[in-house]
Amino acid sequence: MKTANKALSRLGLATRAGKLISGEEIVLKAIRSGEAKLVLLAGDASDNTRKKVTDKCGSYGVPLLVGFTRFELGSAVGKPERVLFAVTDRGFADMLSAGWNQHSEVENIE
Repeated sequence: MKTANKALSRLGLATRAGKLISGEEIVLKAIRSGEAKLVLLAGDASDNTRKKVTDKCGSYGVPLLVGFTRFELGSAVGKPERVLFAVTDRGFADMLSAGWNQHSEVENIE
């Protein structure tokens, strides 16, 4: 299995386990409350969304990974295009982070 496919499969697994939330307002709330252990942002997110999420993650010390397209991320979780996710479980956050970092088109912003 390709590394990119493995990272996206792990994203689907986290979704099925109920450890992944999406939607800008919900994710920003999870960052502020400390519920978010890791934030995932599509590489094709708007500049405004990217700045808002990067600033919020930086302020609250939440790791942020950027990569894949909104279509790839949405497909991985069985939904239409998705741009932003928060992982709410440390184990899933570590697992996703490990696979995500191996994907060559991904930026790691901390």
